[in-house]
Amino acid sequence: MQLFVNDLTVIDFSYLCKKRGVVGESWIVDVLLDGSLNEQSMVLDFAIVKKQIKAIIDAAVDHKLLLPMDEPVLTVSSSSYNNDHEWVDFSADRASYYLQSPACAFAKIASREIAIESVTSHLQAIIVAQLPGNVEGLTLTLRPEVITGELYHYTHGLKLHDGNCQRIAHGHRSTIQIFRNDKRDTDLEKSWCQRWEDIYIASEVDRISLADVQLSPSAVKQLTPDHQYFSYHAPQGRFDIAVVKNVLEVVDCDSTVELLADYIARQLKKLSPDDNFKVIAYEGVGKGAISSV
Repeated sequence: MQLFVNDLTVIDFSYLCKKRGVVGESWIVDVLLDGSLNEQSMVLDFAIVKKQIKAIIDAAVDHKLLLPMDEPVLTVSSSSYNNDHEWVDFSADRASYYLQSPACAFAKIASREIAIESVTSHLQAIIVAQLPGNVEGLTLTLRPEVITGELYHYTHGLKLHDGNCQRIAHGHRSTIQIFRNDKRDTDLEKSWCQRWEDIYIASEVDRISLADVQLSPSAVKQLTPDHQYFSYHAPQGRFDIAVVKNVLEVVDCDSTVELLADYIARQLKKLSPDDNFKVIAYEGVGKGAISSV
């Protein structure tokens, strides 16, 4: 007997890629269970599938930075500044990134690259260990949303968030719609998606100096004049990141989707003050914010 739940959840996360750097991503999760019927004539109660399995998936990878632990250019070590914090040093082809975060902000994947296959294997092993005995098989399908227009991948952190959005390097794969004077402007959409492809978005208020950043001794030796530094304290702990300017957008606001929609709208208005703009910005799949100026 098989039981399925499509669109069980969406995982929003970022991952390290040797070629692209830090990449924001959003994958939809479908679940298929094989097993015998239990005393309730069910393979598993839908309520358990929707709550328990979703909770396991969320705890394992959602709003985390996924680390390909077999990648030679990645180094992970314990921070000497804060208990239960870790340093991550990563040198991609595009840029180098250095972080300090609570250990819970990272998901360590036993693979050289983060891909649907490696993350699926990681999740299946975790979930199977917590399923009842009558469930004999589990098939997870991770898939990106089908987007027909332009899209971009971004990474950020929300220091004011009480939940896991506070993690300084989690992200999303998002689309955008921009209207100029009530008419869809696909050229503007393409321009912003190119600008924010594989971008790290930081808030100016979180900028700190090199003297104040808490990175590994190895990272400090490898920093360049192009690196910029951002840090904040949140309920889960202290977060630090060093990012080079070619993969960075520094905004004059927090990086919630509401304020990012407003930020884009304001930049457009500055360039064309006589025009009216409406920006529909998405945060991952099926959610977002609208700003009009």
